Amino acid sequence: MISSETINDYLARLAGRQPTPGGGAAAALHAAQGAALVAMVARYTTGEKYAQHAGQVARITEKADQLRDEALGLAEEDEQAFQGVIDAYKLPSATEELKAAKTAAIQDALVQAAQTPARLVGVAGAVVELATELFDVANPNVISDVAAAADAARAAATTARVNIDINVVAIKDQAIRSELAAQTDGIEDKVVIAADSLVKRVRERILG
Repeated sequence: MISSETINDYLARLAGRQPTPGGGAAAALHAAQGAALVAMVARYTTGEKYAQHAGQVARITEKADQLRDEALGLAEEDEQAFQGVIDAYKLPSATEELKAAKTAAIQDALVQAAQTPARLVGVAGAVVELATELFDVANPNVISDVAAAADAARAAATTARVNIDINVVAIKDQAIRSELAAQTDGIEDKVVIAADSLVKRVRERILG
């Protein structure tokens, strides 16, 4: 499991000639790192100097920790979902009955594989929102990490979008495709715009 292996072991699996983990898991870890960076900046924004923002910072810290855990869980789910697609394609199809069962299993697996990155886009957006809120009160000594968090979440959202697309195009049920499109179309664009705007603000503050 990704959450219990070393970084080196995870990267070795990611680099290997094997289908999982792949881009979906990598995207989820981008989001997890973004959330962790937000939490780190928040924890440096404490003490007497920031006492007037203590409640806000405490809430941001708690939420960022929750998002980190959620993103890490999605990394695990993505790996499992894609493995489900692979397993479905390996099912026997010697008879018409088996062929129909295999087709149904593949479609179900593809829907699940598309839903996981769709949820990840939402997590990435939440990370950018927290980072944006924290920006105005953050300890200036670690303000660059607010931009790093936004960029990590941005990468998560755009990568998740590609993973949604590659699964959706193989789904035959038009109603399900339309439903997934309604849930996800344009969402990652909002995350990208928000992240880019925040990074620009951070750089402007740093450069003066």
